[in-house]
Amino acid sequence: MKNPAGLITSRVWLIASFAFLYIPILTLIVLSFNASPMVTTWGGFSLRWYGELMRDQALLSGLWLSLKIAVLTAISSVILGTMAAFALVKFKKFPGKTLFSGMVNSPLVMPEVIIGLSLLLMLVSVQRALGFPERGMLTMWIGHTLLGLAYATVVISARLREMDPSLEEAAKDLGAKPLQVFFLVTLPLISQSLISAGLLTFTLSLDDVVLSAFLSGPGSTTMPLVIFSRARLGLNPTVNAVATITVLVVGIAVVLASLWIARQERKRAQEQSAALKATG
Repeated sequence: MKNPAGLITSRVWLIASFAFLYIPILTLIVLSFNASPMVTTWGGFSLRWYGELMRDQALLSGLWLSLKIAVLTAISSVILGTMAAFALVKFKKFPGKTLFSGMVNSPLVMPEVIIGLSLLLMLVSVQRALGFPERGMLTMWIGHTLLGLAYATVVISARLREMDPSLEEAAKDLGAKPLQVFFLVTLPLISQSLISAGLLTFTLSLDDVVLSAFLSGPGSTTMPLVIFSRARLGLNPTVNAVATITVLVVGIAVVLASLWIARQERKRAQEQSAALKATG
């Protein structure tokens, strides 16, 4: 028997949680159309700050750099995360597995300040010894990939553990080679998790401040660093405009990816149902 009071309480907590998370974002979007430069004063609807954004070279260049690093981070994190997930899930025992698992997952629980400082010290030592790499886009990409790798491994590992191993075994019994099994059977089955991991690591890289602050160099300032530096002196309303555009782009990407994943899940369920009927 359902408890009406408990149901109402759970709904109230759910609504309060969503309000706590999304009202600040909605407020930021509304203020991006405020003609007044004062946050506390509504000066009427205006696209003034979007026009100012088009002339703000520092913010635009930071946004472009952030997007490039985020795309590269998503690609490298998914590739390395897939390899790490396969090693942890498909190979039950190998020397150093516990250490490897701990090293892969440690960025999830380690403070970013520690990660950023350790990477900075290592890269400075490497630069002194080899003259390479200079702090900038490359070093930030390395740092973001280290963090994104841990998240991608968790997402992809979860999907690999849920996957039916008999499908891969059937492909091997039919004469498929290991690479053919991976590209024709395994990869399509985990494609949804790869997209999820890519979106997650892209977002983590796009808004990262701590690692970027440690690993950035002259002339390589990302959008979060530009916003953070301006926040200490008082935010310019153009920040609201770029944040609104970012929310819109990321929101559209998430919706499209969710629709594609749902479509693939329905297609896979239909194919499995048809296969069961054919064999039955």
